[in-house]
Amino acid sequence: MKILVVGGAGYIGSICAELLLDEGHSVAVFDNLTEGHRRAIDARAELFEGDLSERSAIDAALKSFTPEAVMHFAASALVGESMQNPSKYFRNNVANGLNLLDAMIAADVKRLVFSSTCATFGPPDRIPLDETQPQRPINPYGESKLAFERILRWYDEIHGLRFVALRYFNAAGASEKFGEDHRIETHLIPNVLKVALGQKSHVEIYGTDYDTPDGTCIRDYIHILDLSQAHILALDAPKSDFYNIGTGGGTSVREVIDTCRAITGCELPVVEKPRRAGDPPRLIAASEKIKRELGWQPRFQRIDAIIESAWKWHQQFPNGYGD
Repeated sequence: MKILVVGGAGYIGSICAELLLDEGHSVAVFDNLTEGHRRAIDARAELFEGDLSERSAIDAALKSFTPEAVMHFAASALVGESMQNPSKYFRNNVANGLNLLDAMIAADVKRLVFSSTCATFGPPDRIPLDETQPQRPINPYGESKLAFERILRWYDEIHGLRFVALRYFNAAGASEKFGEDHRIETHLIPNVLKVALGQKSHVEIYGTDYDTPDGTCIRDYIHILDLSQAHILALDAPKSDFYNIGTGGGTSVREVIDTCRAITGCELPVVEKPRRAGDPPRLIAASEKIKRELGWQPRFQRIDAIIESAWKWHQQFPNGYGD
């Protein structure tokens, strides 16, 4: 297939593009490079540098490349920032997303895989979190993604735009070529590995008194290669749908740090800080539906395999993409 990867210079988009190319698909990347990196774009992919806020730019990319499907990863994704600047999140994640959808309809491209988030649910009623639970986001980031999910349903009904929205929590790890390099890094594993690289003095733990076995938050980490494979399988979904993606297990903050110590051989000093507002004790996504309906099977169930791949990449690229 010919696939346009919107946000394909970012962490998840770049590795998804790599896997698509490895499987023989033709890939073009559309990205404004404000959060993504030029060096994260696979050399086999064509680049259209542009911003979704400019309808003409996405129109031109669709006309030039004529894709059969679009993968949409271009979003603002920092929960804390969304609480400070909600306008940015609704403009980028909803209004700019509408530009993409309208351009797709105009170009008669009617297949979309959307990178959504389990943040659309808010604090879960039960764990693991499946697709039947109520969606009650507690921040503008989750609200903006939920708004776009609802828009997708209407575009399917009215325009025949077939979509799959994938909801997940913590993408982690790396491929051999591409890894995680955010300009503002909020994710635990890369921040711990920065301590091992000597780029930070200590690891910070926010909250040690949660109702969990070691008192720290438990999160669902999914290997970026498994996550990318789910996006690729979604291209062939027979109908529009929503899928939660997780490993079925969870790892605490302390367990992540201990595993990083074992893999890197570094001491990794820790500073304990108070809880952050809005952090639930446990977040684990269920993925039985996507396994049953699309045949997805994660290969990396253990946190050590995820961290080993990330550490290997960060050792090779200690300064990330350097741009």
